[in-house]
Amino acid sequence: MLTLVRRVMAALGLAGLIATLFRLRGSGGVPPQTGGWQELTPAELADLKPLLVPPPSSNN
Repeated sequence: MLTLVRRVMAALGLAGLIATLFRLRGSGGVPPQTGGWQELTPAELADLKPLLVPPPSSNN
């Protein structure tokens, strides 16, 4: 029984150490400063419309 408790404590300690290392390692970097979403022109929107509208279902 004592061996099981020691193994559980060791596993929790190791998990805590790994979590701390990940936390201290870095913030994930700087987000991109360019790019992102762009407005579509009406011509571009017309090109995408067939992809966005589902085809009509046929109930025979």
